[in-house]
Amino acid sequence: MEFNPVSKKQPDLETPEKTKEKEGLLVVRTANACIDDAKNQAVPLSLCGNFWFEGEVAILFADTNVGKSIFAVQSANNISDGNSEGMFGSKAPPQKVIYLDFELSDKQFERRYSVEWENHYLFNSNFLRVMINVSFTDFENFEKQLFEEIENILIREQAKVLIVDNITYLRMQSTESGKEALPLMKHLIQLKNKLSLSMMILAHTPKRSNPMNPLTVNDLAGSKQLANFADSIFCIGKSSQGEHLRYVKQVKARSCGVSDNVMVCELDKPYNFLGFTFKKEDKESNHLQTKSEAEEELKEMITALKNDNSELSLREIAKELDINHMKVKRLCEKYNL
Repeated sequence: MEFNPVSKKQPDLETPEKTKEKEGLLVVRTANACIDDAKNQAVPLSLCGNFWFEGEVAILFADTNVGKSIFAVQSANNISDGNSEGMFGSKAPPQKVIYLDFELSDKQFERRYSVEWENHYLFNSNFLRVMINVSFTDFENFEKQLFEEIENILIREQAKVLIVDNITYLRMQSTESGKEALPLMKHLIQLKNKLSLSMMILAHTPKRSNPMNPLTVNDLAGSKQLANFADSIFCIGKSSQGEHLRYVKQVKARSCGVSDNVMVCELDKPYNFLGFTFKKEDKESNHLQTKSEAEEELKEMITALKNDNSELSLREIAKELDINHMKVKRLCEKYNL
C-alpha cells in the first residue's frame, strides 16, 4: 500500500490589510511588497532645496543671532508662494504653512520685512504665523493645551507644513538634555504621523567651546535623542570671512546625499525682505576661525564677563563659557585680564 505522508497544514499568514485592520504594532510584508506599495505613493518634492523634503521631519540648528529664524521664514515664504528659485527653493505647489513663532514680536517681525517700518513686504496668504496669546495664564496645563491647539489649527486650516521656531518653547523646561528632548520629539512625531505633516523644527546650540571645529550633530542641544527622530538635520554657521556671511551645512539626510561642501550665503536686505542670498559652495574649513581669531573672541567674552561682574572666579567664568577653567587662567595671565 502506498504511503502518503500527512503534511501539517501551515498556518495562514495574515495579509498586511488584515494586520492593519487589527491595528497591531507590526506589519509584515515582503521587501517587494514594500516597493510595490511605494510605487503608488507620490514622489516627495523638495520644500527647501536638498535640505528638506515632503513628509520629513527636518531640524535646523544654529547659535543665537546667526539667522535660523530668518532662514526659516524665507523657507516658509518660498513654500507658501511655490517659489522654486535658488538653492533653498520649494518644488512643491503653493500651500499653507503654519509657522509657530515663539521668538519675535509683531513689531520685530515688521522691521525685518519692511523698509524702516514702511514699504512692507507682502507675504502670500498661505503663510500663517502663530504666536502665544499674551493673555494666557494657565501655565499648569501649558504643554497639553499648546499641542491640542496646534493640532486644531492644522486641521482647521488643512495645512500639511509646520515650522516650529523654536523647540525650547514647546516645553517649559530646557531641551538641552536628551531626557527632556525625548518625550517632546515623540509628541511631535505622533502629530506628524497622525496628520501626514512635513515639519521643520528649529533648535539652538549650547555654547561651543571651540569655534575652530566644524559643526556636527553633536552641536545640537539634546543631540542624540533629537537626531534619532529626524529625517534631515542641517545647521547654520558664521563665516570668519565676513560679518554678514553665513554657511548652511547638512549633517544628516535620508532623501539625498550629504555634500562635503557648505552653501555660503550673505545675510542681506536689498529692499524689504531680510534673507539669505546664496553665493557659492565651499569647504567649511575656509570659514572656520583660526586659532588666533578664536582666542581673540574668547578674550573679548572673558573681558565682557569681568566687566559685568568683577567678582567672578575663574571657575565661574569657565562654567559660563563652557570651557576649562585652566584655559581661562592662561588667557587672563597672557593678556593681563
